[in-house]
Amino acid sequence: MSGSAITPWVVGNWKMNPMQAGAKQLVQELKQLLLDQPIEESKCHMAVAPVALALQSVQAQLQDSSRSVCTVAQDLSRIAGTGAYTGEISAELLKDSGIDFALVGHSERREIFGDSPAVINEKVKNALNAGLTVIYCVGESLQQRESGQAEQTVLQQICDIAPAVQAGQWQSIIVAYEPVWAIGTGKTASPADAQAMHAKIREGLSQITPAGQNMAILYGGSVKPENAVELAACPDINGALVGGASLNAVSFHKIAQAFANTK
Repeated sequence: MSGSAITPWVVGNWKMNPMQAGAKQLVQELKQLLLDQPIEESKCHMAVAPVALALQSVQAQLQDSSRSVCTVAQDLSRIAGTGAYTGEISAELLKDSGIDFALVGHSERREIFGDSPAVINEKVKNALNAGLTVIYCVGESLQQRESGQAEQTVLQQICDIAPAVQAGQWQSIIVAYEPVWAIGTGKTASPADAQAMHAKIREGLSQITPAGQNMAILYGGSVKPENAVELAACPDINGALVGGASLNAVSFHKIAQAFANTK
């Protein structure tokens, strides 16, 4: 299977937004758009990642949607199971609550909260062992890109998690490439640059696992309706991890439409 034959994913990362009333309104608006302008599930998977407080309420609100929209945890604990770990939410607790997806390794977790490769490995291992699908985030800083280390940095991040992933678990991983310098800045990698990195990621994954050719690789970093069609046209870009634009139902729906209609 080539990268272009993979059903794309469009995932909205709401980050620390919005308030509960805003979340309810956002989901309701998205549901109405999907009813009025359907996007076939076979052409594009869709998901949203609300704050932990809203995971179950958003999931419940999406139950009667005209099509499936998955609910994704923005993070999870490096500790498995249950126990005396104040403030933590484990992979098993997420699974028990009906949450089947989790983001791991987002640059904000790495940079602001100090998630090291060792911590990220524990999170990936716990998530996979609990039966979750991991959306694993990779990306380089502006300094790393300008010094010619972008590919090396991203491929190292892919290799970092290899010890935590059993052979049969790679099919439960979605990779999201987000150049750190493009997150929330309004800047985005050119489609050619993004495609080149995605192709390199697929090459790296394929050297680690036969599943590499079938794995979805999403692009993130100031994705919006205005650039979604060009990004969707790239053969190794299998969807988008959308930040700010996912807080607007119309924008998020248009991005999903772009991938559904282009792939």
